[in-house]
Order: sequence, then structure tokens, then C-alpha cells
Amino acid sequence: MLYNLLAPYAGDFLLFNLVRYLTFRTGCAVLTSLILCFIIGPRMIRWLRSKQAEGQPIRTDGPESHFKKAGTPTMGGLMILISVTISTLLWTDLSNPFMWYALLVMIGFGAIGFMDDYLKLTKKNTKGLPGKMKLLIQFVIGSVATIGIMHSLPPDISSHVAIPFFKHFFINLSWFFIPWALVVMIGASNAVNLTDGLDGLAIVPVAIVASCFGLITYLVGNANFSNYLQIPFVPGTGELAILCGALVGASMGFLWFNAPPAMVFMGDTGSLAMGGVLGAIAVMTKHELVLAIIGGLFVLETVSVIVQVVSFKLTGKRVFKMAPLHHHYEKKGWAESTVVIRFWIIAMILALIGLSTLKLR
Repeated sequence: MLYNLLAPYAGDFLLFNLVRYLTFRTGCAVLTSLILCFIIGPRMIRWLRSKQAEGQPIRTDGPESHFKKAGTPTMGGLMILISVTISTLLWTDLSNPFMWYALLVMIGFGAIGFMDDYLKLTKKNTKGLPGKMKLLIQFVIGSVATIGIMHSLPPDISSHVAIPFFKHFFINLSWFFIPWALVVMIGASNAVNLTDGLDGLAIVPVAIVASCFGLITYLVGNANFSNYLQIPFVPGTGELAILCGALVGASMGFLWFNAPPAMVFMGDTGSLAMGGVLGAIAVMTKHELVLAIIGGLFVLETVSVIVQVVSFKLTGKRVFKMAPLHHHYEKKGWAESTVVIRFWIIAMILALIGLSTLKLR
């Protein structure tokens, strides 16, 4: 908004010229969302506590250490959604279509998560919104966003998938690009949701992935850098760096309240929204496969659940003591803080590997 208001006067007022720089606006988005989290966080936690007498329901089959978390309010993802949305709208170019589709996915998936959290609280169990209903709504929102994204992408790559480590190597999926994009968005959304099981476990990897894609969006949206690195050039995607910056700031702000022992949980409201928007950004920048590397921790958590379910149905035996993967290590006796910090380290290593694909071609 400030860009649209002040950029036309950049030639008359030197200070207004700053809003023309994407790096400046991205940095401002980080600080804005961080400060907003600090401001609204305490008030929101008090409000959530007043509305949630018993807090988020705790799985009865989970690690015993989790029972002491009973009474902790959930839906803290609202803090993230509000901060990211306000910060993004404040600093971005409102005429950019990619930004609106990203916000559609984030807010839409966040609304699904809100309904899921609300049902869990009112029913006082861990089931929430039926899985098929959740996927159906995600499918509708994702389809609308994908069709819009395809019309906004350059025609020569609108339905193509870029292959990492190769220069200008694309696979044209034609209309199959829509289901492909849905798999990326919905898969990323639910992968972050599965990872969100311990205090601080999901939010830091989300910040790491958002930081990486902040860089990727900046490079992909810049003709000179994309040509030098031999990566797809997608005009307009540079503005998504602002959303990524806002997501980083909000993640750090939320971590202030979610650090062990957590004062609030993000719930599906936050995890579905953040995973979904990261998936949407990956689709827009043609870095879907790179997302699987940078966000490899989320992939590992999801695969552990799939392996566990398939193994139990086929053989009646469980591969892990408990799925997702972080619960397996808790069951093995690892302290929660140990699991969280080691998973953060893994997330950082995978992020560095993923970023290396920008140059190794």
C-alpha cells in the first residue's frame, strides 16, 4: 500500500524513493510483522485463554510429558495470520497478482485450520474437521489460486515444472499442472501441520524455509540474477519476498510466546496457512522440487506417517514407536528440547542443500 501511495512521488521526495527498493520494503515487512506479534501477542493469548477453559485437547496415546501441557490455548496462528497480512498489505505493490493469490491460499487455508481448531475445542477431542472435508475445501481454494497463478505466469512456462540442477530444463504438464500444484500446496500445508507437535518445532523450520524463499523470489523476479544463475525468470515474483519477510518476522514473534514452555500453540490455524502459502510461493517461482529439499524436515515427518500407516495395515507392525517422527524420538527417551533443537539443525542443513541448487546447474 505504501509503495502505491509513495512511489509516484519518489522523484520529488528523496525519502519516498526508499519504497522503490524491494530489499528496503522486505526488511520493513520483517520488522512490522515482528512488532505486531509483540503487540497483539499478549492480548490474544489472554483472549484465547478466556475462550478456551481447557485449552487444546492432548492426545491420550502421546508421550506422557505432553499431559502437563493441558490447558495451553491454541489458535495462536491467528497472531501470525494477522501480522503477516497487515505487514504484507502495508509494504507490497497491491497491483501484483501473485501477492493476492498467495494471500488467498494463506488466509483460506488458515480459515480451514480455524474451523478445525474450533471443532476440536468445542467437541473436546483431537478429531476436529473431517479429513475429507478439509481436503475438499483445500482443493477448491488451491484450484482457484492455481488457475490464477497460471494466467499470471509467463505463457512459455505457465504449465511447466523446472528441474533442479539443470539449466532451462522444464517438463510441460499442460493441464496436469493444476493437480501438480494442488499436491504441492496441500502437501506442504499438511506436512507443516504434522510437524507442529512440539513447542517451537515447526515455527523455526518455517522461518528457515521462508527466508530461503525470500531469497529465491528476489532472484527469480530479477532478470539479471535469474539469467546469471540460469534459473527461471518470472516477472513480478520479486514482490513475494515481502510476504516471505513478513512470515519470517511473524514466526520469530510467535516463537517468543511458543518457546518452551509454550504460552500458546499455533494450531491448525497457523500450520495449514503457513505450509500452504510456502507451497503456493514455490509454485509461482517454479521451485516446487526445491521446496521438497529446503523443507525436507516436513517431508521426513510426512513420510514417517505414511510409512507407519502402510506398514501397520499391511503387516500389523509399526516401523516407529509413534508417528510423526518427532514422537518416535520422544518415545525413545529424548528430551523434548533435544528433539526440537536437533530437528532445527537438520532443517538448516537441508535449507543449505536446497539453496545450493541455485548455483549447481
